[in-house]
This record gives sequence, structure tokens and C-alpha cells, in this order.
Amino acid sequence: MKVMLLAAGRGERLRPLTDTVPKPLIEVQGRPLIEHHLYRLSADGFTEVVMNLAWLGDKIKQRLGNGARYGVHIQYSEEPGGALETGGGILKALPLLGAEPFLVVSADIYTNFPFGGLKTALARDDLAHLVMVPNPPHHRDGDFVLDTHGRLQADGAPRLTYAGIGVHRAEFFKECQPGPFPMLPWWQRAMRAGRVSGELYSGRWHDPGTPESLRTLSAVNSGS
Repeated sequence: MKVMLLAAGRGERLRPLTDTVPKPLIEVQGRPLIEHHLYRLSADGFTEVVMNLAWLGDKIKQRLGNGARYGVHIQYSEEPGGALETGGGILKALPLLGAEPFLVVSADIYTNFPFGGLKTALARDDLAHLVMVPNPPHHRDGDFVLDTHGRLQADGAPRLTYAGIGVHRAEFFKECQPGPFPMLPWWQRAMRAGRVSGELYSGRWHDPGTPESLRTLSAVNSGS
């Protein structure tokens, strides 16, 4: 299974730090966020990585190279006109990702989630499988409902937060058009068609999206 690592965002909430350092290269526990992912993915048997680049993308490419030192092979999908948002970035990268289901991971989160279990998480008729986490302080309203059958619902309560980790089929994007677009309306559409499953992860997960949350995370012993 290939991996799509989303690394094109600017990290607006972390400015001015991200004016000169791309968010995936911000260091936590002595290592850039994105390197934590690459080492964990490699350890879990994922070796083929596609990464989209936009804001300060050259710095990411210079740091990571072809990925060999992390035990992976990286292909880059560049967005020179500016970030295409999550949906547009994945759609542009589909030729590199291929026809088989692929793992999507946001490069700017920090987690010890066991990625290996997602290789068999996508059911035959589902378009996506999303990992959910308890709502963090900055997103108390959550995103979706995970029902007792492991299905994700666009409406209702109580809601959980999307972790920035999921598996998708290329078919999910078959009606999407090139250009910037968010994933939310397409997830909602697939959920209402009953074609999205999910799971709850209650382990270590952080979104260091603000200076305060970054300081908090940096002060915690990750155990990695």
C-alpha cells in the first residue's frame, strides 16, 4: 500500500514561525514532524511514499531527498501555483498513487498510531476508512459520528475529530475536478451513501497547530 503524505500547507496558525520553516519540518522531540512519520511508516512496512509540496516545498525536498535514509522511497507531487487543499492535492497525485487503495497521512500531526493495521481496514465496498480521535481543545465540536457498527455518519452526535489519517480508493475521486478543493463535502457525500468506515484511536495524537500547542507537545516525553 502506498502512502500519500500531505505536506503542502502553509501552517497559518503558526506564523511567523512558518514564514520561513514549512510546518512539516518543525521539530518536536528533536526531530521534524514529518521525519517521525517516515520512520514509523517504514517500521510498519510502508515503503512507497508520495508527498505533495507547495509552501517552502524545496526545503522539504532538500531535507528528505529520496527517502532512502528513512527506509522509504519518496516521489514528490509539486503544486507550484499554490496548495490545492487536501482534495485537490490528492487528486493531482493519483497518477503516482496508482489504482490500489492508499493511506493518507497529514504530515503536520504527531502520533504513535499503529499504521500497519490500516492495510486491511478498507472493506470491499467502502470508498474510505478514517481514523478518529477524541475532540481536542481547539476543535471541541468534532467532525463526524462513529456509530456502533464502525460506520461514519455526517450528521448527528456525539462527534469525533478526524485524525488526519485514513485509507481511500482512487474511485473516491472519480467525479472530482482538478484544482483546489476540500475533502469535507466529498466525505459527507460518501458517508450518506453508507460507504465510509472508521475507527477510534485514543492513544497519543497531537495537532501542534498553534504556538501554545506546539510548546505543550515539545514539553511532553513522546516515548519514541
